Amino acid sequence: MDNLTLKIDNNQNHLSKMSGTTGNYDNNQKGKIASAAKQFESLLTSMMLKSMNKTTSGISNEEGGYGNDTFDTVFEQQIGSYISETKSLGIAEILYKKITGEEMTPEMRNKISTKLSVKGTDSLKIEADSTKVKPSDESLNRLNKYESQIDEASDSYGVDKNIIKSIILTESAGNNNAVSSAKAKGLMQLMDSTANDMGVKNSFNPRENILGGTKYFAQMLRQYNGDTKLALAAYNAGPKNVEKYNGVPPFDETKNYINKVLSYLNHFSEDQL
Repeated sequence: MDNLTLKIDNNQNHLSKMSGTTGNYDNNQKGKIASAAKQFESLLTSMMLKSMNKTTSGISNEEGGYGNDTFDTVFEQQIGSYISETKSLGIAEILYKKITGEEMTPEMRNKISTKLSVKGTDSLKIEADSTKVKPSDESLNRLNKYESQIDEASDSYGVDKNIIKSIILTESAGNNNAVSSAKAKGLMQLMDSTANDMGVKNSFNPRENILGGTKYFAQMLRQYNGDTKLALAAYNAGPKNVEKYNGVPPFDETKNYINKVLSYLNHFSEDQL
C-alpha cells in the first residue's frame, strides 16, 4: 500500500465539521480527553512535517551533511505563526471544546504540555551501553554557565533540557569556541548551512547557537515521531543517512555518538533523583 500523504489547506476545516459531542464529564475524564487531544495534535503535526519534508526532498545536494534536509522555510514560517501564539497548533484545544463543550483551562493546558521527546527519558536509560560515560567536572562547570540559555531553548522548542545539555557535552564539552575539522562551530557544533537555516547569525554566540541547535534537533524529533535515537542519528550523520539505512546508520561514529549522549542523559537523570 502506498504511504498516505497529508494535505491540509486549513487545519481547522475538518474539525469544524465534527458533530456536537458535548456531555457531562468529571475532572478525571476531562484530563484523559485533553491528553488524547494533545496526542492527536502531536501526531497530526508529525504527519504534516513528514509530508512537507517528502515534497521538498532534494533541497540539498550534499550527502550526510549536518544541515541537510531542513524543512521548507515558507512552511516553517506558516506553522511557526500558529505555534508562536499558542505553543501548539491549537488543535488540541479545539477538539477538547468540541467534546466537552468547555474551553481548556490554563491549568489543564499546562498539565498536558509534553516535551517533544515523546517516548520519555525514562525509557532511554537502559539503552545506553553498559560502559557509562560521565562528563568531566571541567565540562560541567563550563556547561553551567549556559543554564539560562538552555532553559530558554527547552521552553521555546519543547525539548528536554537534559537532552540539550547532553548534546552540548557530546558535541563540544561545553566549549563555546570549539571548531571541528568539518568547520562545525560552537556549543552545538553548527555547520554554516544549518546555522543559516535556523536563523543563527553568529555560531559563537552561546544563546544563538543553543537556540539554533535545539530548533534543528526539535525538527528531527518531529520528523522521526519523537524517536530520540533516530533524531540523534540524524543530528550526527544527517537525515539522508537515516533514511538510506532505514534507521541508525551503521557508522561507529554515529553509534558512539548516540551512546555518549544517552550516557550523559542518564547521568543528569540520576543526578536529579
